[in-house]
Amino acid sequence: MKSQDLKNRIENREGGYLFYGLTPPKKSTDTEKIAGIAQRQKDRLQGLDIDGLILYDIQDETSRNNNPRPFPFMSTWAPDDYANTHLTDLEIPKIIYKSVGKLTKESLKTWLKENENSIDLTVFVGAPSKDQHVNLSLQDAYRIKKESDSTIKMGGVTIPERHFVKGDEHIRLTNKIANGCTFFISQCVYNLDNAKDMLSDYYFYTQEKGIKPMPVIFTLTPIGSLKTLEFTKWLGIDIQRWLENELKVSPDILNASIGICKYIANDLIGFAKEKNMPIGFNIESVAIRKAEIDASIELVKSIKEMMK
Repeated sequence: MKSQDLKNRIENREGGYLFYGLTPPKKSTDTEKIAGIAQRQKDRLQGLDIDGLILYDIQDETSRNNNPRPFPFMSTWAPDDYANTHLTDLEIPKIIYKSVGKLTKESLKTWLKENENSIDLTVFVGAPSKDQHVNLSLQDAYRIKKESDSTIKMGGVTIPERHFVKGDEHIRLTNKIANGCTFFISQCVYNLDNAKDMLSDYYFYTQEKGIKPMPVIFTLTPIGSLKTLEFTKWLGIDIQRWLENELKVSPDILNASIGICKYIANDLIGFAKEKNMPIGFNIESVAIRKAEIDASIELVKSIKEMMK
């Protein structure tokens, strides 16, 4: 798919998107190894029929969670630099995450101007917690983007778990639409009820306000080990007790989690179809183990068949 085609579909509030999410290599990775990593990623993605590639801007989230991080935090390449340096020959539209808290007003203005012709879509991300010091708030970043003449399409993050706790995610989404967001990408979903509650409230709220809903892309992630399960929970993803128990005792945790992801996707497809809500899916692997990455690629193919 061409970038303009994806932008047009989003503009028309269509559904049926399928994205794949990648984390750029660690900053500490030897320069000569970077090209090899990028090539392996391109080889995996080349044959996949996806609408876009998401590149994350990883932040240290320890300010949000006091428990020890199961995997140590390591800074990664900036996603825009990595895409523009190593993934230019991968002809898939790229959605670049941008952690705005580390920017200033001037540096964001410069970034928007300098990347006008190299980035088609971006997702602005705020700080992981209120305790983390930021130079620029998410609200200020939205305002700067709105006041600029940038044609980069902007998306936002949605968190079904936050909706379960606060019950206002549907209002946050409509406020973000007013601030220029044209699509939303969720945190990883393992609690189907949270996702459906959020989508339902979003649907009825937009109906009540006479607003046409923007597409919501739900993220799905295979879990291939107890360590990955622990890390997934540490990230704030809600895994119900019964489901966690089932994964822990499963003789094949990876296959069990893939089955759960397919079940969630199938249910959300049917739920959204009844309401004519534009949704899609983003598949990622939070672990760097080959088995989990391979499973995420197979999950893309399975979800593609479901969406047909």
